[in-house]
Amino acid sequence: MANADTCLAYNRALTRAGLTWGELTSWWRQEQNLDSATDVEVQQHLFRRLLASLGSPPEELLFRTYCERYVKEDGGNLPALLPQVYLHYDPLTRQQRRALNKPARLNRERMDFLLMLPSGARVVLEVDGVQHYSVGSDDDRRPSPQLYGEMMAEDRALRLRGYEVFRFGGHELMGDSAPDMLREFFTALDERFGSTQSARPR
Repeated sequence: MANADTCLAYNRALTRAGLTWGELTSWWRQEQNLDSATDVEVQQHLFRRLLASLGSPPEELLFRTYCERYVKEDGGNLPALLPQVYLHYDPLTRQQRRALNKPARLNRERMDFLLMLPSGARVVLEVDGVQHYSVGSDDDRRPSPQLYGEMMAEDRALRLRGYEVFRFGGHELMGDSAPDMLREFFTALDERFGSTQSARPR
């Protein structure tokens, strides 16, 4: 797998709280040997590392907007927003997959973002650029019912495995109103899953 040496593997058991920023920060401190760093320094180090994994301005906006809540609220108990999470790990190259009569690529190798919420709830956030539903060069894009169908089939498969999937069009994350829209969405997500309240210690 390309860039395997830069992938992060969280290796601690999950609790009933899912995975919070506090737990992720504690793990990162240990992984990076940051024992002498302050909590804020560790958090900033982790934020920069996760931000570097993103590949588009809309994804960066979504991640930054969610992380604002971490700063403003009791952040350690908020669910961690994990970017670029691999759903499959397949050590075979495309040529090897073809030789074994397997599809040359997996329809969904990774999720744009994953939230692991209290009581086992799993929420996937996807940011769809034109490559998700069209083919061709940047100057000559054509709608692709096949790509769209594959994407919908993968969404159904994820839902049947217990994941909730929410999609954002890349275009809707480009306007001036996008941060406010995202804040409203995250507030509604909290209300639906009770993630912020349930994750806090009683």
